[in-house]
Amino acid sequence: METMGSLRRTDYCGEVSMADVGRQMTVCGSIARARDKGGIIFADLRDTTGILQLVFDEDTPKDVFAKAESLKSEYVVICRGSLRERASKTDKIATGDVELYVSELRILSEAQTPPFELRDGINVNDDLRLRYRYLDLRRPSMHEPIVLRSKIMQIIRSYFTDNHFTEIETPTLIKSTPEGARDYLVPSRVQPGHFYALPQSPQIYKQLLMLSGFDRYFQIARCYRDEDLRADRQPEFTQVDEEMSFVTEDDIMTINEGLLKRLWKEMLGVDLKTPFQRLPWDEAMGRYGSDKPDTRFGLEICDVTDLFDGTDFKPFADAVAAGGTIRAINAKGLADQLSRKNIDKLGDVAKTYGAKGLAFSRITADATSSSFEKFLTPEEKTALYTALGAETGDVILIVSDADWVKACTALGQVRLEIGRKYGLMNPDQFNFLWVVDFPLFEYSEQEGRWMAMHHPFTLPKAEDIDKVESDPGACHAVAYDIVLNGVEMGGGSMRINDPVLQDRMFKALGFTEERARKNFGFLMDAYKYGAPPHGGMAYGLDRMVMLMLKRDNIRDVLAFPKVQNASEPMSGAPDVVDPQQLKDLSIALTLPEDKA
Repeated sequence: METMGSLRRTDYCGEVSMADVGRQMTVCGSIARARDKGGIIFADLRDTTGILQLVFDEDTPKDVFAKAESLKSEYVVICRGSLRERASKTDKIATGDVELYVSELRILSEAQTPPFELRDGINVNDDLRLRYRYLDLRRPSMHEPIVLRSKIMQIIRSYFTDNHFTEIETPTLIKSTPEGARDYLVPSRVQPGHFYALPQSPQIYKQLLMLSGFDRYFQIARCYRDEDLRADRQPEFTQVDEEMSFVTEDDIMTINEGLLKRLWKEMLGVDLKTPFQRLPWDEAMGRYGSDKPDTRFGLEICDVTDLFDGTDFKPFADAVAAGGTIRAINAKGLADQLSRKNIDKLGDVAKTYGAKGLAFSRITADATSSSFEKFLTPEEKTALYTALGAETGDVILIVSDADWVKACTALGQVRLEIGRKYGLMNPDQFNFLWVVDFPLFEYSEQEGRWMAMHHPFTLPKAEDIDKVESDPGACHAVAYDIVLNGVEMGGGSMRINDPVLQDRMFKALGFTEERARKNFGFLMDAYKYGAPPHGGMAYGLDRMVMLMLKRDNIRDVLAFPKVQNASEPMSGAPDVVDPQQLKDLSIALTLPEDKA
């Protein structure tokens, strides 16, 4: 093994071009592959920017050629030479028109044979890739998202700075306020029996910053939630956090549309049309069965409840009698693809989301097969077909329930399943929209009380303030989520800046005065000294990058992600610790026998 000696990088592999032909340069990186053609050796050198072909032949100094003969995949080298035009060009790499004719070569580090090939297009077990994550990240398809993520963060910082925001870091060790997801807890050594929590978001601190006179704040913050993982969720994640004073929700949405417009233009070359569509929560649920609707395709939900007032068909009649709803979608032109077997599978989807079943009519040129039409009067059937615009080739799908949200949610999931399975979602389309006017509260059967749908500091709509205690279920919030292609990318709200209204909110949520002061006393005290009207929002940066790069799993845009059981295969975290460490923290473990 050698040192770099006097050689220092002058160029990056992926940045050279025909304009540099004839120039002497020094490059460094890892050998992606080497090919000895007998008398001539080709080696692909890879660095963080891309790949450059190296060439050695009979005119190369003998000691350099001898070293080139020993090159293997992943050897780390630095070399100097003259850039020249390639005789055999390729469009498979960005530098396919040029190559470096090497005159000096130093092998800085040799490498064992990797446990899998470090190239794109391989079929390797995910566990193996994650165990050797540092190798997997060398592959261009895994390396590029991390580089692009960095560029996205630079644009975000630049945009907020240009718009008079101050970047401020908030604490990572904070007070636990058990509302919402479980906290990750950190024991205090100097105060035995006391614990910090890792922040699920900087929510309270960013509001306090508004009370501190900073006016506009942002932060790219690390956050933590102890919850089950899925494709777009990790226990630790990065949040683009922001807060503004003396603004309305319209101001906040406008400035964030500007951010997204700049990001999509600079990163993807896409011109987003603003302002984005705004859908009230009730309408989003009613039309799409989701508070994060994917509007790239139709199949909108239709309320057909009124058509069946007085019907003899018992499932529909029961829903109407209970003050519920009957909702339908017309899968236009999909009768040939939606066989009875496929419809049954959609019924299973509906049941998974609480529906009792999925009624259907499959209309073909030969006949109509239906699970319910024989129970309808001719007038009811005609009215249904007319309302849905149903004709030959269509499939009608219906869910009825006493709870309109449950019916719409189940049918909304059926809609998404059809969209995914039958290619109705254009992957090259970016459909942004705001969902606004969320319910202020949601009832928890488990807790037996009303819970804040977002958090306890969300401002109620002005017309609902008088109903906060008397009719919580009828209250809506000045809250907004930014949605892209059926994924919630971020969200926020205007905050309460009236201490009296904040006390009423705590009472509506079932907080005693003692409990409210225990959890949020420092914030309640701060509001007594004057609070400007303020609001903000936050994005999940990981999810944003995933959507921008059209990746299916959030792990693809993280350097070192966790897996389903919240462990990290590469380092082995989490792990047991030394007994002395537990003793220092005054902690004794009481594990079940099967976990001991």
